[in-house]
Amino acid sequence: MTTSKKIVKPSDAKSDWFQNFFMLFVIGFFIILIGIIILMVASILSNESVNLGALVFIGPFPIVVGVGPEAKWVILFSIIIAVVSIVTSLLLRKELEKANV
Repeated sequence: MTTSKKIVKPSDAKSDWFQNFFMLFVIGFFIILIGIIILMVASILSNESVNLGALVFIGPFPIVVGVGPEAKWVILFSIIIAVVSIVTSLLLRKELEKANV
């Protein structure tokens, strides 16, 4: 009577998590890039005025830029997004520290 033993290699959870995160990051980057290209083409082809805004995070510091006749609303919306992002990041960090302790 022979017994067969299956050797099961445990999956590396950290590696799987990083691969999933990286794939979502790349997909998100390309979706944003395609959106920017579509907006640029639409603004070039239209004869109307264009409102543009940008929000860039360098570390924890947001840089907000807006151009156009309604730029104040674009800048205000970007600032709201920046504040929500910072608060969400701080809350998630607090939850992770609580879970690890």
